[in-house]
Amino acid sequence: MGRIAVYPGSFDPITNGHVDIIARCLEIFDGVIVAIADNAQKKSLFTINERVKMAKLALQDMPDVVVESFSGLLVDYVKKTNATVILRGLRATSDFEYEFQMAHMNKNLNRKLDTLFMMTGKDYFFISSRTVKEVAGLGGDVNGLVPGIVAEYLEKKLKIRPSK
Repeated sequence: MGRIAVYPGSFDPITNGHVDIIARCLEIFDGVIVAIADNAQKKSLFTINERVKMAKLALQDMPDVVVESFSGLLVDYVKKTNATVILRGLRATSDFEYEFQMAHMNKNLNRKLDTLFMMTGKDYFFISSRTVKEVAGLGGDVNGLVPGIVAEYLEKKLKIRPSK
C-alpha cells in the first residue's frame, strides 16, 4: 500500500495553502488522505458534502490523493485507514501551540501515530479558510487564494458578484 499520511481539517473551504501542503506531502508519502471533519458543533459555511465535493474537484489532478469525510476521534479514523502519520500545516508560530497539544493528545491515544508538521509555503502563509470567507463575503477577490472551483462555490453560496 505504501506510506500514507492523513491530512485532517474542516477545509471550509479548501484553500491554495492546503493544496500546496498536499502537493508537497506527496513528495514524501505515496498517498495522502484528505480527511474532512464532520463536526456538528462547528458552524461551517459549507455542508460536509459541499466541502468533500470542492476538495475532490480541487485535487482531481492528484491521483494519489483520496478525499473523505469523517466524524469522531481522528485517531480512530486514522487507524481505519492504516496510515501512521497525521499531517498538519503550520502558517505561523501562533498555530504551533494548539497543534503541539493536539499532536501529543493523539500520540497519547495511539502510540503508533506520529504528527508531521509542514510549514505553509511562503506564498500562502497568510491564507486561512476563515479570512477567505470573510474577504469573499465582503465582495473581495479571492482568486489566487483558493482553487477556481472554490471561488465559484463561494460566489454561489454568498451570492456575490463573480471575481474579475
